Amino acid sequence: MMLQKRKRNRRKQEAQPPSWLSRFSLSALQPLFAQGLRPVLGMSGAILAAALMLWGAVTVLDRPIVKVEVGGQFARVAPIQIEGAVAPFRGAGFLSVDLATLQSSLEKIPWVDRARVERHWPRSVRVTITEHVAAARWGEDGLMNTRGELFIEHAQHVPPELPQLIGPEGTEQQVAKLYLESYPRLLTVGMRLAKVELDARGAWGLTLSNGVQVRLGRQNVPERLERFLRVASPLVAARSGEVGYVDLRYSNGFSVGWNAASTRMARDAQNVTPEA
Repeated sequence: MMLQKRKRNRRKQEAQPPSWLSRFSLSALQPLFAQGLRPVLGMSGAILAAALMLWGAVTVLDRPIVKVEVGGQFARVAPIQIEGAVAPFRGAGFLSVDLATLQSSLEKIPWVDRARVERHWPRSVRVTITEHVAAARWGEDGLMNTRGELFIEHAQHVPPELPQLIGPEGTEQQVAKLYLESYPRLLTVGMRLAKVELDARGAWGLTLSNGVQVRLGRQNVPERLERFLRVASPLVAARSGEVGYVDLRYSNGFSVGWNAASTRMARDAQNVTPEA
């Protein structure tokens, strides 16, 4: 009987909580929870309020675009082309409209060199167009701008006064480079460049506005051009009506083809046969 009594007492002792736990209660922890959650809840509320205010402002400001203003000096670009590029963006939001995509769409129009697009408060977009300036024609009906870029491959109207650049496909920049370098230098000696040609063999030739051909060949082209400007151009200027061509494919001289008798006169040429 004593054994059973001690066993029951042991179970009662094990069921009792530790003495240190009895000192605390849930009511004692409540202030701690309240103090910790209050800043968090306050910050969350402020963030939510700011988000709602921002959403409201965007909703108010992002109203549909109702007007597109077009500016700039252009003559080749038709208003209907601009209208067609802008049409898909009408009705877009003032803030959400994709200006970069609109600009790209405008710059795909033939003759448009650059397009600047910007928002104009409160519900319009302002477009400024800059046209290409045609500086030369490529082949028969292509057009190149002042940077030597081919911007139209087949133009319906080609100004006849433009100089002509000719070369194999893919050499547009190379031919334009020689033209841009040669044109102002020829002007200094009173001559205007009408044509630059690069043939399939890689030989260069220039044609002046008076019809005189300048044959530069494939090698040492800058040096040969310099020789023409320094030595041959005075002869061409003095007798342009008689000169058919000037051949500079020599080591340090040139030859002249005459229109009247179709003869050739060599000046300062060491080699009888022209070089490449």
